[in-house]
Amino acid sequence: MNALDLPAPPLLRSPAAPPPRPSPPAGPAATQARGGGTAHDAADGGPPHSTIPHGDDHAACGARPPGHVTLAGAGPGDPELLTLKALRAIQAADMVLHDQLVSPEILALIPPQAERIDVGKTCGHHRYSQAAIIELMLALARRGRRVLRLKGGDPNIFGRGGEEAQALAAAGIPFDFIPGISAAQAAASCAGIPLTHRDHARAVVYATAHMREDGQALRDGRRDTAPGPREAAPAEAGEPDWAALARPEQTVVLYMGVTRLERVCARLREHGLAADTPAAVVERASRPGQRTVRGTLQTLPALAAEARVQGPALIIVGSVVQLAEVLAPSAMQAHASAD
Repeated sequence: MNALDLPAPPLLRSPAAPPPRPSPPAGPAATQARGGGTAHDAADGGPPHSTIPHGDDHAACGARPPGHVTLAGAGPGDPELLTLKALRAIQAADMVLHDQLVSPEILALIPPQAERIDVGKTCGHHRYSQAAIIELMLALARRGRRVLRLKGGDPNIFGRGGEEAQALAAAGIPFDFIPGISAAQAAASCAGIPLTHRDHARAVVYATAHMREDGQALRDGRRDTAPGPREAAPAEAGEPDWAALARPEQTVVLYMGVTRLERVCARLREHGLAADTPAAVVERASRPGQRTVRGTLQTLPALAAEARVQGPALIIVGSVVQLAEVLAPSAMQAHASAD
């Protein structure tokens, strides 16, 4: 079938429910299979063995071939920005492990008969450690389950898709990726900020100052195009490569940095960016309540604090930010009203 012949995605239709399935056994295991969680989970950072949804116990002994895991990006939150392939994977799912950043509107597309487990993390609260998520995913696949690992944005842009795929590959479990529209793409487009522009930016860097669970620092980010040789990373433990992030003629998108906004802006200034470099925070990109706070590296921390910006939010730094004065939806509406 030609791609142009595909039916429109049935985003507003609920999938038809199949015949009722047998009720799962009562108890903590059944509760966790529906994403309930227990006090033990929160204290231990991961699920006890008994919380893995029950299947054929003989499958773990090799009586059944391993299942399959799909690592899918759910996009930034707006269900209209979900890809057709991701939508089809969601509607065909019978076991979903989803992150906190998957929006309620997209979770509503999961078939009612599918089992789901919320393995998401919020600041300061990890119901499951990353190791426990991988352990659960492997255990389900070894029992022959077809698992949809649903992540916000794109699974391979600060979504730990690579780590989880490595574990699947090492275990010999088949898997595939479904890319999603990244949070950076959505935040920039929804705010009227082009990430690249011939007059402003010839490179884009995605970075985070977030620390790994084992305490190691995440260095720098991902560069789509490299304008020159990389400088040595700074000596500060837990810090990104500020010298690389402060290079001219590039756009920097910082994930998971809103709580460190004042420090981020100060470090970029210390490593060479001018205090009047345009910068913005985009909160809840593509979702209800989306907001953009624009300023400079000097003024943005105070402006964001006054607006009480909270996550999920991204920081965008570079001269492209000033284009939002003309390209942001609100600016375009104001221009249309003036005409």
